[in-house]
Amino acid sequence: MQATATVLVYSDDANTREQVRLAVGRRPAADLPPVEFVECATMPAVLTELERGGIDACVLDGETAPAGGMGVCRQIKDEIFRCPPVLVLIGRPQDAWLATWSRADAAVTHPVDPVALSDTLAVLLRRRVEPASKTVAAR
Repeated sequence: MQATATVLVYSDDANTREQVRLAVGRRPAADLPPVEFVECATMPAVLTELERGGIDACVLDGETAPAGGMGVCRQIKDEIFRCPPVLVLIGRPQDAWLATWSRADAAVTHPVDPVALSDTLAVLLRRRVEPASKTVAAR
């Protein structure tokens, strides 16, 4: 199992980034490694971090301005080779269709529900990170 899972959190609001960190905690599920967060407040910072590599999943705030998380999601899905899975925070359940348009892998409504966010992020991380149970079984 890898030592940590790296999650990029994009929002222009420091409180939203903090809510995501607190909701996920040290790890979103017992079978996953601890999470390290990379916080970004601007779209250029998101692109820089993704081009650098090592990101296992992204949480993008759909309400961020001027570049909203859904637009950023669509762009990175087009431009980043092997783009990590993306979870978009949406303002209303009715915005789920926009998350689909953006090619997000998942969407969770904001304000953040810690259980929904952690569970959804865990599903996305399992696509990129080997769960601990598989590593132990292989030994």
